[in-house]
Amino acid sequence: MSETRFKGLAILAAGLVTLSGCGGGLSDEAATRAIAEAAKTGKEWLTYGGSYDEQRYSQLGAITKDNVSTLGIAWSYDMKVPHGVEATPIVSDGVMYVTSAWSIVYALDAKTGKELWVHDPEVPRETLAKGCCDAVNRGVAIYDGKVFVGTYDGRLQALDAKTGKLVWSKITVDQTKPYTITGAPRVVKGKVLIGNGGAELGVRGYVSAYDAADGDLAWRFYTTPNPEKKADGAASDEALAAQGNATWGDKGGWQTAGGGTVWDTIVYDEVNESVLIGTGNSSPWNDEVRDPGGKGDNLFVSSIVALDPATGKYKWHFQETPRDKWDFTATQGIVLADLPIGKDGAKQRVIMHAPKNGFFYVLDAKTGKFLSGKAFAPMTWATGLDANGRPIENPAARNPDEKGTLVVPGPPGAHNWPPMAFNPDTGLVYIPTEVNGQLYQVKPGEKLAKSFWNVGYNMAGGIPPGLPKGMLPQVQSGQSGGLLAWDPVKQEARWSVDLGAPGNGGILTTKTGLVFQGTKAGLLRAYDAANGKVLWETNLKRGASAAPMTYEIDGEQYIAIATGWGSAWGLNHGLFWKEKVNREIGRLVVIKLGAKGTLPDNAPLAVEASPKGAAFGTPEQVALGFQRYAENCMVCHGPMVQSSGVLPDLRWSAVTADPATWRQVVIDGVLKPNGMVAFGQNLTPQEAEAIRAYVLGQAWMAVANGDAKPPKSK
Repeated sequence: MSETRFKGLAILAAGLVTLSGCGGGLSDEAATRAIAEAAKTGKEWLTYGGSYDEQRYSQLGAITKDNVSTLGIAWSYDMKVPHGVEATPIVSDGVMYVTSAWSIVYALDAKTGKELWVHDPEVPRETLAKGCCDAVNRGVAIYDGKVFVGTYDGRLQALDAKTGKLVWSKITVDQTKPYTITGAPRVVKGKVLIGNGGAELGVRGYVSAYDAADGDLAWRFYTTPNPEKKADGAASDEALAAQGNATWGDKGGWQTAGGGTVWDTIVYDEVNESVLIGTGNSSPWNDEVRDPGGKGDNLFVSSIVALDPATGKYKWHFQETPRDKWDFTATQGIVLADLPIGKDGAKQRVIMHAPKNGFFYVLDAKTGKFLSGKAFAPMTWATGLDANGRPIENPAARNPDEKGTLVVPGPPGAHNWPPMAFNPDTGLVYIPTEVNGQLYQVKPGEKLAKSFWNVGYNMAGGIPPGLPKGMLPQVQSGQSGGLLAWDPVKQEARWSVDLGAPGNGGILTTKTGLVFQGTKAGLLRAYDAANGKVLWETNLKRGASAAPMTYEIDGEQYIAIATGWGSAWGLNHGLFWKEKVNREIGRLVVIKLGAKGTLPDNAPLAVEASPKGAAFGTPEQVALGFQRYAENCMVCHGPMVQSSGVLPDLRWSAVTADPATWRQVVIDGVLKPNGMVAFGQNLTPQEAEAIRAYVLGQAWMAVANGDAKPPKSK
């Protein structure tokens, strides 16, 4: 049975969204013209990616290489809650619409930051456990006087753009299952498109289209078959019957899941009248569990799929990772452009994509035909792409033995959701990248993990149940993050910047040859788009994984970025952060030329790094606790019980001191209103106590290593 080890970091990708229209009762034609005009002038930012082509490129020219050094804080706005913030603000008619964690929507005066209204959908906090990667939200869509938002617990809501009052609300998922919505909706031709997430916990993916006026369901496209491989009465029926069903076996874990969730990217190709969706990983990850004995590609996971926007019917697909088994999602942002790759340098409309698997793809936008592809990041799972764009796999990665195979990139990917950008003037794509890996092993007789996650792997595999002195710096040195300028025509790197840690933010690029990016370390930087030289930076005082955007009011150009640490890396990879963070609320920061504003300092970290209980347990009990912790607790509280600070570090929690209190929290769920749900269905009381033994063992090991203080004697 395969085992896995999490050692790497997350990467950036493109999490772009497509909106159709702005406020004020526009027809579809008028909304389309407004999108085109906004992209042409840059004065407003009406779509998540800045235009239908999702290039995140602005025509505004007030901020240049010559004056960028005079940028300063114009205003900031503190949001209502902590956790990660991933949204790109939308600006229309002088109003900014942005979201924070827990799907809360804010309407602000885009010039001054004055709060106009706030809508809290009141997502139950216990739904935090239904997601892999924090209660994040990437933004809203606007159309016909309404603001549309997908809520973390699976609702799609329409709000009055002027007042924030609820117009309609629809449940888009089975709320008894671990579905979530973190992506921004898109509006195309009067239909609101929304996907969902949850493949790591075992769901079947799909994308839905709802009527923007009243929320009635227009069509739905499933990305994987149902357990009986029968028709769903959905837009996907014909495509699954003709192509998808045969690529899945007749038994296995997929029958309760399948995966392929459309958790981020949905792009409208106006030229070819197509909706392009990026689909997620298989569920479970492990194909030996998901589809035992099968040989099929498991369509349509890890693919780009083109749909008819009116009906949702299938047009074409391109699968980037056939029979995915490594969490190599294709949900990263899709960018459309005209590139000089045709005969005699003629321009051709293409799709550019840099998904988790580490290859940069250029496809024909009309047909999905593979045109070119090359690795943009280190990898060990494949050696290249064949003439049809199919990966040439490393057999050891597909079938690891007992010694194990280090697969690079790991599940965080070479590029995750943070959006990339394309500058048509330089001809370069700017990608936030990361380097990480994961060890896969097969051990004869190994039982399946008893995991809260539906991955089909032993999540503790390959990791020692301790953290000896000197191990942490070694682990931290094995991961990195950066910014890459990539030539999509020549399929080669032009320049790169090493940012050290992973988890950095998305990209904005401008007509004046600038590239803006926020970092995990809390910096907002401006680079020369031609060579990567740092021209300016400011301290945001909070980590930024969201992408910046820009707009103009009264002749002044503004740049806005949402900050707030959390998300996948902020939650469950505290092992890799040398500095711990505070559980600070999210913040929106807006800058302009000549501004002199300041940001308040963060409060000092108040948690005392000291064990609250005595170490106990036999080696066997501690080993069992380590196993069960890795399977159920690690994704939120961090590997080796190393929290980044976004959620409590269990090593220093008073709950660990008392077995009865520990059981009430872990088994009974007394802290359910805070997001800590009951694990009684996954763990026995004895296993929960073994986890407590492991946690306290890690706390006292930190004392022995000099990383924590012993308790004060009474």
